[in-house]
Amino acid sequence: MRLPIPAVIVILAMGHVFSNAVRTVPALAADVLQRDLGIGAEALAQLTGVFPFAFALAMLPVGVGLDRWGVRPTSLFLLGLGVAGSVISALAPGLGMMLLGQVVLGMACSGMMMCPLTFAARNMDAPRFALWSGITQAVGNTGMILSASPLALLVEWQGWRAGYFACGALALGVAGLVALGVPAQPPAATKGPRPSLTQDARKVLALAGSRTLRPFMVLAFASFAGMFGVRALWGGPWLMEVKGLTRLDAGHVLLAYTFALILGPVLAGWAAKRFGHRVLLLALGHGVAALLIGALLAGDALPAWWDASMLVLFGFTLSSQIILFGLIREAVPQEQTGRALSANNIAFFGGAAVLQAVSGVAAGFGGVAAGLGTFGVALLVSTAGFWLLMRGRRA
Repeated sequence: MRLPIPAVIVILAMGHVFSNAVRTVPALAADVLQRDLGIGAEALAQLTGVFPFAFALAMLPVGVGLDRWGVRPTSLFLLGLGVAGSVISALAPGLGMMLLGQVVLGMACSGMMMCPLTFAARNMDAPRFALWSGITQAVGNTGMILSASPLALLVEWQGWRAGYFACGALALGVAGLVALGVPAQPPAATKGPRPSLTQDARKVLALAGSRTLRPFMVLAFASFAGMFGVRALWGGPWLMEVKGLTRLDAGHVLLAYTFALILGPVLAGWAAKRFGHRVLLLALGHGVAALLIGALLAGDALPAWWDASMLVLFGFTLSSQIILFGLIREAVPQEQTGRALSANNIAFFGGAAVLQAVSGVAAGFGGVAAGLGTFGVALLVSTAGFWLLMRGRRA
């Protein structure tokens, strides 16, 4: 039975649910991970930074694969990697095997959002794509619910390894849905002879550095890094170590933040479709998000309601990043959609890898607050660069 296009997008977005769940496992299990693996805070930042680094590197072949072979086979291959990476991480006896597991998981998750977005871009007009890119992000972000209070309970009950086994089971189930429900569509048509794989990879890098996409790449460099750094790395330690919350209470606060990340992209997509002024919405959203990190750090002596409020507002404002996908889709021909969206994800996760490493060094000198502050500064700088580059294009 042929499913409606929205249903296929939701099935593919379930891979993004897995991605968001598995990448945020270390957030609430940071203390027991450090204990079991025998590592410190800086090493933990480096360990979790391997995931986005592998993610960014894998975006080159993923972008090529989406345009060359299509969405369905690319999605199934990545979900298979996701199962393998989850098992490796769950069984890791020490730091070395855990690093390998995070590399495999980073590669696996690299296309989990690009698959539904590429399918939507090829089967919907621009207004519907703007709405469904937000819905896709919202569906995917529900994966963070699994790694908030539910993960806190699972870690307390069975340990952090059970979290990775649960994520592997989720990836296996999504692969079955993709195999049954996603049609095998032909890849995007290209004009002239098909380029080699090396030439395709070079085109992705060329797109990332092109004048057309450069402003978006600058903003993307800090955009996802801020969301990922707060949710998957420093949010849990801030709430538990600095504010003194229990693991379960910290999970509740992160759950509220996660709901903002679920609703925020839908609202951002609706606002972009309804009011326009997408460049202004992007700049305001990211600039305000940077200020909210500063407000969070300034309230270290305030009760937990302050942290929950700042994190929820941060999630809503930073969700404006979904607008980037619509702007990028319109900036390139349809046959380059997969490459262009993948170029954006290279900036997303390359920035996350770099800034997580920087935040780890900062935390080594100034504690958790310095690690969090790294992302606030990066968001301010990238927002200013994005705004200046966009103004220069209009000049």
